[in-house]
Amino acid sequence: MDVRVKSQQIELGLCVLLSEKSDWVRGKSIGLITNHTGLDATLRSNYRLFAEAPDCQLSAIFSPEHGLWGAVQDGIAVKSVETPDRNSLNVPIFSLYGRSIRPTREQLEGIDLLIYDIQDVGARYYTYISTMLYGMEAASDCGIAFIVADRPNPIGGNTTEGPVLESGSESFVGIHKIPMRYGLTIGELAMLLKAERVPSCQLKVAWMRGYKREMWFDDTGLQWVPPSPNMPTLTTAVLYPGLCLFEGTNMSEGRGTTKPFEYIGAPWCDGERWAALLNNCQLPGVRFRPVVFTPAPVAETTKHAKQACGGVAIHITDRAQFRPIETALQMLSILTTEYSDHFAFLPAPFDRLAGNSWLRNALSNGESVDAIQARWVSELQTWRDKATQYHAYA
Repeated sequence: MDVRVKSQQIELGLCVLLSEKSDWVRGKSIGLITNHTGLDATLRSNYRLFAEAPDCQLSAIFSPEHGLWGAVQDGIAVKSVETPDRNSLNVPIFSLYGRSIRPTREQLEGIDLLIYDIQDVGARYYTYISTMLYGMEAASDCGIAFIVADRPNPIGGNTTEGPVLESGSESFVGIHKIPMRYGLTIGELAMLLKAERVPSCQLKVAWMRGYKREMWFDDTGLQWVPPSPNMPTLTTAVLYPGLCLFEGTNMSEGRGTTKPFEYIGAPWCDGERWAALLNNCQLPGVRFRPVVFTPAPVAETTKHAKQACGGVAIHITDRAQFRPIETALQMLSILTTEYSDHFAFLPAPFDRLAGNSWLRNALSNGESVDAIQARWVSELQTWRDKATQYHAYA
């Protein structure tokens, strides 16, 4: 079956698994960890493809944060059983972001292997990689195989940024000692996690065909499907590894607008002044525009909902040169000095995202962005050297 489309530059791991690696699933009862991004190049859902495959049985679906359809806002528990669509598959769908964050032994009863197929965004905070690790652990505990259907790192596989998570700072938004922007595909990361966390996992990866490390998502010929409600575009994903840090502050990160992570502001912020100060920094690949926006109350946690916020719109002018973490640090640095009467960190959330407590303290104490970044040069190089061992693509 030809699953390629004319503009497609790569072949997804899902399609490789269903074609040349079909013997991996033949005769198996399958549990599928997925969501609405688990599509082939023609936008057919993976659970339909597995349900219609003649030689295997789809027995259960497991959904991550935001639910199977990616419609639930961040941080909101998803009910334990979901409905797949209007034409029921008669397959149970279990939430992995609610009462349980990993498949239970009871849910895996009678299942021969777990398959993971979700589009990631390449940032440590994104909880889908935590779901993958917990799935690997659950499969290992039950003695069943675990398959990852590989997908592109949408923001490229050649760039890594930010501090490596410190031991003792692990959380659901920081599951392992990796940098904020880690530069691996999800399959490559799974191989690393097997080596460092779950050596007993019976892991196989269905690698992509035609993928190259330097590819951005829009180089692949695939259609962008928002992986979560506040990740509407590839531009959002490019910003996210740095601008997500604003979730750990008292400023709106643009949730409740059409430009999440592209708009940052607060009711007390003078966007004209902040934009001018930022543009004077001449950060690579980015310009700032003053903006006023009013976040809609999309969740109980939406900051400054229904309030007019002054702030900046972030415009990427050269994504190859743009460094989202350096940019976020410079934005935060200016806020700590120019808006000290209003700006505040939310210590616990910020430290969870940072993967340490020293970053918040360094910013609060006026340490320069260059000095802050110098702190992680060595550990980031160590990460790069190690991660190279798991590269499956040139």
